[in-house]
Amino acid sequence: MSKSKLRNIDTMSLQELQEDAELIPLLSAEDEDAMQKEELPDTLPILPLRNTVLFPGVVVPITAGRDKSIKLINETNKGNKVIGVVSQKDESKEEPGAKDINTTGTVAKILRVLKMPDGNTTVIIQGKKRFQVAEVLTTEPYMTATIREVAEARPAKENEEFNAIIDSIKELALTIIKDSPNIPSEAAFAIKNIESNSFLINFVSSNLNISVAEKQSLLEINDLKDRALETLKFMNVELQKLSLRNDIQSKVHSDINQQQREYFLQQQMKTIQEELGGNSSEAEIEEMRTRAKKKNWREEVSKHFDKELTKLQRMNPQVAEFSIQKNYLDLMLELPWDTFSNDKFDLKRARKILDRDHYGLDDVKQRIIEYLAVLKLRNDMKSPILCLYGPPGVGKTSLGKSVAEALGREYIRMSLGGLRDEAEIRGHRKTYIGAMPGRILKNLKKAGTSNPVFVLDEIDKLSSGNQGDPSSAMLEVLDPEQNSAFYDNFLELGYDLSKVMFIATSNSLSTIQPALLDRMEIINVTGYTIEEKVEIAKRHLLPKQLKEHGLTSEDLKIAKPQLEKIVEGYTRESGVRGLEKQIAKMVRYAAMKIAMEEAYTLKVTNDLIVEVLKAPRMERNRYENNEVAGVVTGLAWTRVGGDILFIESILSNGKGTLNMTGNLGKVMKESATIALEYIKSNAKVLGIDPAVFEKYNVHIHVPEGATPKDGPSAGITMLTSLVSLFTQRKVKKSIAMTGEITLRGKVLPVGGIKEKILAAKRAHIKEILLCEDNKRDIDEIKPEYLKGLKFQYVKDMSDVLQLALTKEKVKNAKKL
Repeated sequence: MSKSKLRNIDTMSLQELQEDAELIPLLSAEDEDAMQKEELPDTLPILPLRNTVLFPGVVVPITAGRDKSIKLINETNKGNKVIGVVSQKDESKEEPGAKDINTTGTVAKILRVLKMPDGNTTVIIQGKKRFQVAEVLTTEPYMTATIREVAEARPAKENEEFNAIIDSIKELALTIIKDSPNIPSEAAFAIKNIESNSFLINFVSSNLNISVAEKQSLLEINDLKDRALETLKFMNVELQKLSLRNDIQSKVHSDINQQQREYFLQQQMKTIQEELGGNSSEAEIEEMRTRAKKKNWREEVSKHFDKELTKLQRMNPQVAEFSIQKNYLDLMLELPWDTFSNDKFDLKRARKILDRDHYGLDDVKQRIIEYLAVLKLRNDMKSPILCLYGPPGVGKTSLGKSVAEALGREYIRMSLGGLRDEAEIRGHRKTYIGAMPGRILKNLKKAGTSNPVFVLDEIDKLSSGNQGDPSSAMLEVLDPEQNSAFYDNFLELGYDLSKVMFIATSNSLSTIQPALLDRMEIINVTGYTIEEKVEIAKRHLLPKQLKEHGLTSEDLKIAKPQLEKIVEGYTRESGVRGLEKQIAKMVRYAAMKIAMEEAYTLKVTNDLIVEVLKAPRMERNRYENNEVAGVVTGLAWTRVGGDILFIESILSNGKGTLNMTGNLGKVMKESATIALEYIKSNAKVLGIDPAVFEKYNVHIHVPEGATPKDGPSAGITMLTSLVSLFTQRKVKKSIAMTGEITLRGKVLPVGGIKEKILAAKRAHIKEILLCEDNKRDIDEIKPEYLKGLKFQYVKDMSDVLQLALTKEKVKNAKKL
């Protein structure tokens, strides 16, 4: 190193020296040779360093904080400025002794001493030659020791291997400087301009990112070639660490940049939304996360929710999918996954509630009580699917509400009439705009519990369309073996419906899909007798209508006889809806009189009923007489319950053709044909001249031709009508019949017996003819329903004719 260069360094401040890499002293080969020839003193003051190892030729700044070190520097700086520098074995030692320092160190020259503002002393020193401590002489006021020079073995200049090592060190050093962001680029200039091989090795060793002990080990290597190899080894390790560190930092930097970009965009979006008067979605998302923590979800549902919430956070609130995703998460939060209402198993109380709300229907009530009893004993029974089957207006739907109150459960009613879209049951897929869950889950969300009483009203009126078959979608809902994991297309998760008590209602079983019908337990809810209707009107219908019209029981009174007159003269139905309408008319009459402050009859009379409701409309069928041959009363089952119908037949001159009118179906036409053929084949036995069949045409008519009629129950009625016509014999008074016949004259059993009997009672029929096999159906009917009726059981048509026809001829009987 030239003296002019040293003088420049000596006049610089520490900050200038550290900032300007170009002023790092560079030893030339001549400078190094001169340094090696310098004689070392026998005794030197020793400066122990905590975390630095000084190498020959290298200039480093040292901060001295210990009193001994400061005193040593100050006194030496006044003299020859030469000191011995060694590193401590343990840097935590505050007062190192002879055993606490390494024996190999470097002779250093003090270039400059700087007083720092914090009171410490910074000294800039340059290494000269290596030495070894022979003996520590003193430790006060600072350490001194005798030293001896350590010889250094140097390879010849022509050593190609050594030169190759030096080139590798330079190349690696330049690469490390280039890749390291913490090393100034000027350091590369210094490396390129170092002429001395030994100084290059020492300079690189001094600046390696290794521990003090490893640097000390390098300093103690006497062979310069070995030191160069060891330095190269450390450099390779540092290069690998630097490469790995740069890769990690690059990835982290990239991630941070992406996060910062997203955060910046979200903040911009938030600001724009606030300027437009909208609310930021972040608060809503945080609220959802808080609500989710309170949910008692199974692990599968919890993971799915977290995944979908993360997806929502990444969405732009302005896109259409954002609202769908938000609705989806709201649904998950609002569904009562594990929320159940506590069942009340007080069976006596349940019975009282059912009796209070519904008069009659004992079979249905008994089945519900049985269900509650089993549920009370087992407490884990899957809810059966009950289907209340019967005509309109008999209280099927309102039964569900009473059951819910008796159980202490929430009540849900869903009308299925006319439903033709499968998505109404299963929901839409989330990929569609305007997607929504099915009505099953929407109603459960509204109820707030997973075990409500769920009434599926009018299940027989489900229809299929271009959007699928809802009745097929109902199979999973109503199957106790499958509905524990009901799959809704919108929810995309299995939802447990097994604790829901489903009650379906139906007016007809013929339109229900067979597979769906198989999953339900059918409970027949038949119509009411006249007595039951009167009692229902007194207990429920009249008080309800008075309340709805703003009246009290003191404003209008209808006694039982008048209620019975309304039932008999103005209604002919199995239920009570028509009866309620007639009672409402009477209540409106009273309300009008009160509002107009006019006098009116407080207690309803028969004359007042005729005045308000006009002439009775349902009595014409009751007073049909038996003075006309060929008119017989039959019993029929319809969707609205049982009814009576009249079979009329007449003869006219012709060639023996059979005509039928009255909007008859195929089955009834076949019954008429069979009856006529039976009469022809048994004409002599029946006392009929076979010639009349060729002289007269037969016409059979069933009144009310606008009403379609069909079914296998009018065979014996038609045959009785034709025999009465051909023989001109009277039919017994107040008799009705139902049954089918064969060509042999055998009577076959039919269905709908209870409905038909109720219809007969409403029409004041006294005697009923039935097939003998229908006796078991009569035995199942409550005795009070049969009061006032006489049953005749028959096997073949001869029994029917003997019981139904009298020997008396009708007035003005034809002579055939």
